[in-house]
Amino acid sequence: MRLVFVENGPIRLEGQRIVVRVGEREEVREGRVSLCRCGGSGNKPFCDGTHKRIGFQAPGGELEVGD
Repeated sequence: MRLVFVENGPIRLEGQRIVVRVGEREEVREGRVSLCRCGGSGNKPFCDGTHKRIGFQAPGGELEVGD
């Protein structure tokens, strides 16, 4: 799995199968998912683009997790 910290944007997870659990809700996605890191999304934990509207700023980077 790879995590991409998009400059001034969300955390993008890339992998074959991604399971996101929030409370009792569980969602399975394939390929990629973008998670909010600005704190402003109306669809947390997922990114809804609010970071652009509020002027969120943060450096980019990558983290790769292997087997």
